[in-house]
Amino acid sequence: MNTSGARPTPAPATSATVRELNLRTVWRVIGENAPISRAEISRATGISKPTVSAVLEDLLQIGLVVETADASRGFTYGAVFFKPRPEAAHAVAFDVGARHLRAALVGLDGAEVLRRDAEVDGLDADAMVGAAVQLAKELVKTAAVDPASVKHAVIGVPGVVDRRDGRVSQAANVSGMEGFAAREKFSEALQTPVTVENDINLAAHGEYARGSGGSADSFLFLSIGTGVGAGLVLGGNLVRGFKGAAGELDSAFEPDFVEGPDGLEPEVPTSMDPCAMAILQYAADKLPDEHDLAMERVFELARADDAGALDVVREEARRIANYVAVAAAVVDVELVVLGGGIGLNGDLLLAPVAERLAVRLPYPPRLETSALGSGAVLAGAAALAASLTVEQLIRDYFRG
Repeated sequence: MNTSGARPTPAPATSATVRELNLRTVWRVIGENAPISRAEISRATGISKPTVSAVLEDLLQIGLVVETADASRGFTYGAVFFKPRPEAAHAVAFDVGARHLRAALVGLDGAEVLRRDAEVDGLDADAMVGAAVQLAKELVKTAAVDPASVKHAVIGVPGVVDRRDGRVSQAANVSGMEGFAAREKFSEALQTPVTVENDINLAAHGEYARGSGGSADSFLFLSIGTGVGAGLVLGGNLVRGFKGAAGELDSAFEPDFVEGPDGLEPEVPTSMDPCAMAILQYAADKLPDEHDLAMERVFELARADDAGALDVVREEARRIANYVAVAAAVVDVELVVLGGGIGLNGDLLLAPVAERLAVRLPYPPRLETSALGSGAVLAGAAALAASLTVEQLIRDYFRG
């Protein structure tokens, strides 16, 4: 350990390190361009043909690729082509919510082999672990895959995840989740390595991998529903922050203090908060004849040109623009993707939010709604689980 305060000298790259790097590069190119030949891989990567041949032998040994034909090319002069083998191993992905637990068995390409959902309303954190184990068993059995082929699990949870120990904080939606040792508990129960991640971060990852975020190198995913959460992707990389709390935009506003079980607690001012509960308080004055008002009803009335409902939409757009401006002014993202039960109403919200941002920011971001909707978290968990499983297979091969 370096205790002098000087920067440690980086270790020199070894032949094994270069070999691993070449393997990852070739694997990525095959995944993006399959079926592809040795010569084409060499041209695409700049790696010599003999080295590509050696790397392909490694990939075949691991089981990540398989030889194939390409009938679409006609006569190929005996060239051998390669494609990924997504069934070589599997992973499980989970989206933990207060009412629903969503799970998917995925291959190495991140595509769902099978999906199962369960109603979990009222379950505490420990019971949620048990429900996840049951879903995982059902997925493996129904898909008729070898349980030993499941190498990793990714769990999306509503809260800030400490990357050091996998504990969850700021998790009010699921009973017992606050301070819960999620990584340890899920890993013990599932008997597999586990990655626990904030659900909105996973939604951002899902949008980048398979949704609206794929069109931009940097974007903000902003989920607005019962609460507000944000995931930030910069340079194609998910930004979690030092403690895993990047994107907690509620903290950017000077709070009101309300009486809680442990004394005064900070709360986003109601006049600033775009979440459903706060905006419905505003809507109650604008739509006094509506009883048991819900945001679905507000948007329905707005689409029917109700003046009061349109005013609520404009107010919601103002609040959303305030949240976007906080992040965009700091990191200048190219795109903002709106999600969540409120954010998905892009036909009503995108234009007024864009108008306000054009006034607030010198370089306002583009705005889109989520292409994945309620499936964004699970899609992100699936994509991350697949990539982590590939990394695990590579590590095991080189260290075996």
